[in-house]
Amino acid sequence: MLSVNEISMGIVEEMLDYTEELKIAALELDNGSTVIDCGINTEGGYEAGEMFTEICLGGLGSVRLTVQTVKSTPLVFIHVLTDHPALATLGSQKAGWSIKSGTYNAMGSGPARALSCQPRKTYELIDYEDDYDFGVLALESDRLPDEKVADEIAEACNLEPSKLTLLNAPTASIVGTVQVAGRVVEVAIYKAAELGYDTLQITSAAGSCPVAPVTKDSLHAMGMTNDGIIYYGSVFLTVNKYDEVLDKIPSETSASYGKPFYETFKEADHDFYKIDKSMFAPAQIAIADTSSNRIFKRGRLNEAVLAESFGI
Repeated sequence: MLSVNEISMGIVEEMLDYTEELKIAALELDNGSTVIDCGINTEGGYEAGEMFTEICLGGLGSVRLTVQTVKSTPLVFIHVLTDHPALATLGSQKAGWSIKSGTYNAMGSGPARALSCQPRKTYELIDYEDDYDFGVLALESDRLPDEKVADEIAEACNLEPSKLTLLNAPTASIVGTVQVAGRVVEVAIYKAAELGYDTLQITSAAGSCPVAPVTKDSLHAMGMTNDGIIYYGSVFLTVNKYDEVLDKIPSETSASYGKPFYETFKEADHDFYKIDKSMFAPAQIAIADTSSNRIFKRGRLNEAVLAESFGI
């Protein structure tokens, strides 16, 4: 069985060999855990963002950045491909682990989730649990984790702290904006699972999404990165058997659809739990059904709302 942690460690080792070139920094905590700073006290960059995203995917996806135009304006776009959709996204990339330790808060994603099975229901759905001697977790936070945070994560993963690597990037950073946009395929597969579709029937997946411009305002960064997916994210899935529930994947099926996410978030008193979760989905999807040789297209790109959100 594939080990998402083993595969990802190869990418981690490459990052550690090229910290200066990638504009990142590595430090070793007193307990032996390694922390890779990808945007707190460092600038980070697009290459680091690509590698960070590949680690989130458990090393089971390829990521590249290009430039495309929206309203005649050049923007950076991310392109994600995976031939292991359920495992790479639900089993690794999904931000399914809420890390809370003292005053430290972060969303945890990446391969170490598969060591701790956070959340267990997800791993039961895809019938997977990793078993490896090293763990890698990606953290979305405005602060670097300390020894206490690392100790708690290592314990949950049944690891010695010295065998744990934590990558950290705030949303309001280049790496942060890249890795959020890189979730365009993940949100489609997550929504398919929520709709009751067997995601193991998805044999391959690809997606593209504009990368939001960087801002130092974390709330606006959160809004723009989500809008990139919600209003201009495109996903192509190949499935063994099409089901009509997949028609409900696009974000336009949400009652909250139609305005920049930052406005929706303010109206919800900055409480994610008050927001219709069906909104967290790509704008457009195409599904290739191998059993019928048909392609089903649903949703649409919304250039107007994306432009308003990005300030174009």
